[in-house]
Amino acid sequence: MKSAISLPTDMCIIVTYRCPMQCQMCNIWQNPTDQHQEITPMEMERLPKVKFINITGGEPFVREDLEEIIEVAFRKSPRVVISTSGWFEERIIHLAEKFPKIGIRISIEGLSLKNDELRGRKGGFDKGLRTLLRLQEMGVKDIGFGITVSNSNSADMLSLYRLSRSLGMEFATAALHNSYYFHKTDNTITNQTEVCGNFSKLIEWQLKEKHPKSWFRAYFNWGLINYVKGQPRLLPCEAGLVNFFVDPYGDVYPCNGLESKYWKESMGNIRTMTSFEELWRSEQAEHIRSCVRNCPKNCWMVGTAAPVMKRYIAIPMKWVINKKIQSLLGHPINLENKEK
Repeated sequence: MKSAISLPTDMCIIVTYRCPMQCQMCNIWQNPTDQHQEITPMEMERLPKVKFINITGGEPFVREDLEEIIEVAFRKSPRVVISTSGWFEERIIHLAEKFPKIGIRISIEGLSLKNDELRGRKGGFDKGLRTLLRLQEMGVKDIGFGITVSNSNSADMLSLYRLSRSLGMEFATAALHNSYYFHKTDNTITNQTEVCGNFSKLIEWQLKEKHPKSWFRAYFNWGLINYVKGQPRLLPCEAGLVNFFVDPYGDVYPCNGLESKYWKESMGNIRTMTSFEELWRSEQAEHIRSCVRNCPKNCWMVGTAAPVMKRYIAIPMKWVINKKIQSLLGHPINLENKEK
């Protein structure tokens, strides 16, 4: 029996598992895809139209046909953002010249020494920052940093945030986690006091900003504190309802945080499906959504948190109003209560 569920609004496409970096938190570079088996731009034409697409990897810029992929992506969505290490400077600049509305998020894990230590390649910080500055000079608007906070870089997160604000760029956060395609099982934050303390400081700063977008990012970062402490999610996970994830082989998953030790099943494959609508409303897709509802992981990642923050906007709105008032009155921001 087919479901009458609405089509999704967001999708993430991981176009390759090939990567030039050697990150401490990810062994994807030791488990690359065969480029001849990766999904093609023509196959991506079968995907639905959505509001937002994230192109990620691995490192997307190792794909020689990335321009064709982006052409398809912009036919499917008005907003396309590429997550990249920033390693291939000239390729990024060339792509942005052709697609000036492209979004670029460069993964930078700290200031120069810390970033290069965690990402395993010397010069990575310099390449990333230089690329962002060049993109800004070109007039590309949707650019910024993305950091995955781990045990040793939360202090650098605060420095990167200040740098991003001074440059007028976006700043995205994530917390250390495991995923089947990371080929890691020991990504755990052990120094919770320091990490949560630095996230709390970031939240205080974001609540003092003038833009409401920053206030809701503060709520998202409160969710990361919650995740680091091992507490239940602030909002339900509805992965596979409004968003989905496509791997380099064309398999469609509800999210990219799955682990085989818990469960890992796909909704189907874009190479073999009759149509995306049929895949999305199939019995297998409904089975996957049931797995999501019973998933033991308490992930809190922007790809799955942002859609439910919008869907249940009253909950983060109440939190934002409460904390913004505390901030305006100069009171300490209380992040220990259970208010949602």
